[in-house]
Amino acid sequence: AHLVEIGIDTTALHHTTAVIVGFSVPNYINTFVFQVDCFITVFTNFGAKIRKTNRIMKAGIDVKNLYSAHTDSIVELLGIEFTEAGDGYLEGRMPVDSRTHQPFGILHGGASVVLAESLGSTASFMMLDDPTKQKAVGLEINANHLRAVREGWVYGRCTPIHIGRSTHVWDIRIRDEQGRAVCVSRLTVAIINV
Repeated sequence: AHLVEIGIDTTALHHTTAVIVGFSVPNYINTFVFQVDCFITVFTNFGAKIRKTNRIMKAGIDVKNLYSAHTDSIVELLGIEFTEAGDGYLEGRMPVDSRTHQPFGILHGGASVVLAESLGSTASFMMLDDPTKQKAVGLEINANHLRAVREGWVYGRCTPIHIGRSTHVWDIRIRDEQGRAVCVSRLTVAIINV
C-alpha cells in the first residue's frame, strides 16, 4: 500500500489535494472516486498526475513502545491504552470511570477530546521523519459528542485525512463497547522543528 497525493490544477474544485490510503495506482488515471468530508465526489478524465510518497504510518509497530513518551502524563492518569497500530491507523481505548466522569456520572466530553488528541498526536509522532529533530503538537481540535456512556470502555480509531510536511489532519472516531458512535473528532497537528 502507498500513500498517494493527487494535485488537481483547476479552480472549479473546492479541494485541490486528495489523499488516498491503501492502494497503488498508475502515474495517470482517467476516472477516480474519493471521499472528502463525508461525501463521495467523482471526477472523470482529468488526467491527474499522481506522486507517491513514503509518508504513511508504519504497520506492525509494537504499541507497548508508545507508552514511554506518556509516562507521568494525562494519558497515564486517565488510563488510556494504545491497542493497535497498523498501516494508516492507530487505535486505543479509555476507561469510563471516576477518572473520566463528569458530575452527572457519564463520560466527560473533555476526556473524549483527550483520547482523540492523544491518538492523533501519537499517530503524527509515528510518522515523523526524525523524532530527534521534529515534534508533533496539537494545533486545533473539535469534537461532536453523540452518545452518553456511564461505564466500561470507549474505543478510538485514528485515521489520516491529510498528511503534509508541516501539518497533519486526523479523523478520530470514538465508539462504545457495543460499537455505537460516542464522539467524532478532527485534529490538526503541527509538525515543528526543534
